[in-house]
Amino acid sequence: MSVIGSLIFCTDCGNLLDSIATSSQILSCSQCSATFPSKDFANLTVTTKSSDTAFPSSLRQKRSVVKTTLHRDEQTEEGATIKEKCPQCGKEEMQYYSLQLRSADEGATIFYSCTDCGYKFSTNN
Repeated sequence: MSVIGSLIFCTDCGNLLDSIATSSQILSCSQCSATFPSKDFANLTVTTKSSDTAFPSSLRQKRSVVKTTLHRDEQTEEGATIKEKCPQCGKEEMQYYSLQLRSADEGATIFYSCTDCGYKFSTNN
């Protein structure tokens, strides 16, 4: 016999044995007729543990390592300079920065701002 968790298997044929809840003194395999004393399983204790991520909660989601929101006071006016034409005033250079706002398998969001007219827009790559 072999025990995995609360399941008991026959070591001769590998069949899952019936529950030991019956009052018989012998546990027998219905496939190969092998027998095992049920007293070997009388004090069997099974302990289970749930994974930390098994039950999501709003508190756990707040601890996320990936930043999913950007508050207005966190927006920066500075960023790297890129040769990108401003759609409003036509200046050839803009500042930009990127944030990963969506899931990891999607592109980052790029935020552009014009240093001349102050026009702002964003694109999802």
